[in-house]
Amino acid sequence: MSKTQATLQPLQGTSQPMTEQMTGAQALVRALEHVGVDTVFGIPGGAILPAYDPLFDSEKVRHVLVRHEQGAGHAAEGYAQATGRVGVCMATSGPGATNLVTPIADAYMDSVPIVAITGQVPSESIGTDAFQEADISGITMPITKHNFLVTDPADIPRTIAEAFHIASTGRPGPVLVDISKDALQKTMTFTWPQPMQLPGYRPVTRPHSKQIREAARLIASSKKPVLYVGGGVHRAGAARELRALAELTGIPVITTLMARGTFPDSHPLHLGMPGMHGTVAAVGSLQRADLIIALGARFDDRVTGKLSSFAPEAKIVHADIDPAEISKNRHADVPIVGDCREVLADLLVAVQAEIAARGLPPDGGMAGDYAEWWRTLNSWRDTYPLGYEDFADGSLAPQYVLRRLGAIAGPDTLYVAGVGQHQMWASQFIGYENPGTFINSGGLGTMGFAVPAAMGAKMGAPDKTVWAIDGDGCFQMTNQELATCALEGVPIKVAVINNGNLGMVRQWQTLFYEKRYSNTDLQSARRIPDFVKLSEAYGCVGLRCERPEDVDATIRKAMEINDVPVVVEFIVHKDAMVWPMVAAGTSNDDIKLARDMAPDWETGD
Repeated sequence: MSKTQATLQPLQGTSQPMTEQMTGAQALVRALEHVGVDTVFGIPGGAILPAYDPLFDSEKVRHVLVRHEQGAGHAAEGYAQATGRVGVCMATSGPGATNLVTPIADAYMDSVPIVAITGQVPSESIGTDAFQEADISGITMPITKHNFLVTDPADIPRTIAEAFHIASTGRPGPVLVDISKDALQKTMTFTWPQPMQLPGYRPVTRPHSKQIREAARLIASSKKPVLYVGGGVHRAGAARELRALAELTGIPVITTLMARGTFPDSHPLHLGMPGMHGTVAAVGSLQRADLIIALGARFDDRVTGKLSSFAPEAKIVHADIDPAEISKNRHADVPIVGDCREVLADLLVAVQAEIAARGLPPDGGMAGDYAEWWRTLNSWRDTYPLGYEDFADGSLAPQYVLRRLGAIAGPDTLYVAGVGQHQMWASQFIGYENPGTFINSGGLGTMGFAVPAAMGAKMGAPDKTVWAIDGDGCFQMTNQELATCALEGVPIKVAVINNGNLGMVRQWQTLFYEKRYSNTDLQSARRIPDFVKLSEAYGCVGLRCERPEDVDATIRKAMEINDVPVVVEFIVHKDAMVWPMVAAGTSNDDIKLARDMAPDWETGD
């Protein structure tokens, strides 16, 4: 029985449906308790206020009063990613609901299971432009897996059961439940468990055996294969099965931004991250492959570069639980619809059968067939390792900061990144050994993600050390949630990589706009704001580090503080850049190691 299915059973082991008279608001809270919710992030307001009264009495559901609804949504995402459970956020109608649009879209792009509950104006006022009315169901239709507008209190328990089921099964994603104020206020007969009415919703999890056999045949006949691993493998909990297949065959593995840690960085079969800021070996493996086994990945533009020039010689095996993703961007020669854990388990058996049929040693697999391929890959890996520039003036290199942070905090820490240069450096220079230890905004690229998401992750996994890695631009968008952390006793740690600029935009202006730095200088050198004082004002410990020789001691000091949030401002050089880089719209073959440096694909020189 799945975790989600288990939460939909009656409480206290009773097999008889429970029936009770209550308001719609009480039914909402009771249903949340029954589906196993223990934490809700939100802000009350007029239309949702009836729900807050019974929530006040709940002994099972903890409400976290955030400082902005966007923070509630990102906190729900962080909670979901740290726990594997559905995250929950709540807001009132109108602006409260629209402030959830960004985290809902973020969750949709990255397949994060959250349920957003919003209040709506009374049903008789819907469509009249009433005070704080917004058609949040219509607004979020393109960015939710499903959404509901509830105007009958009798529908609330069933809708909550369905929302959590939809959010957590198949391809995970956000579900919105919009409830009119009068539905929350009226009385109804509460019954649990609720039979779900989802006749058209039957996600396929078990792959077709014929497609699995064809994929195994292609693997057996390929000479230059690569396992292209996306976030779907982590979502499916399939890290063990992935490693078994890789080690059986000797096929190189690359992990996308959303899959970092799903395959250990230290493993000799791992080539790193592909894409715009991926390693040369990972990017080259895709470009020169004769077979790409894509698992829970979607061939997005940041990985493929110019699509018409991507992997020109490769056949494609594409496995994904969402059939809409298969052949969306790149035609799949072997399409496989199914849960990646089941796909990998079946593929492992099929490949073992191929090995036996070819008379190969069962422990050596097909590695011998890939010897020449590995010579090429290793030449790229050895010749073009990730590196960075030390600055003559002695200022901090951000890559050094993150390398030391990863080394000191260790592989069991949860790292939560915002978006921009610091996100890329975090993906490159921290070693990820365990699934789910790198949480970030991948598809939508949401600035301001890190602090509230780290708060949610820490509340979901209180025994884990949680480091938010933010830039000075991102940090100023949602740092008000530090107040929430301080008041709620959530001791996250925040590394602010302060280069005084909107760093990634400045990098593009350097490379493509003749160094015309239009509106990217945040003037942090003037200490506006002073991040240390700001952190202290929020009830946190504030630290600042400006010299390489102080980095280790500063990180260790932050690691010793575990009773309040800690913010460490690292003052880094404003001209540090993220390399390698594939410029937007160009071919992966044109990857640059620095502005005027490119790899020699043929010789590795």
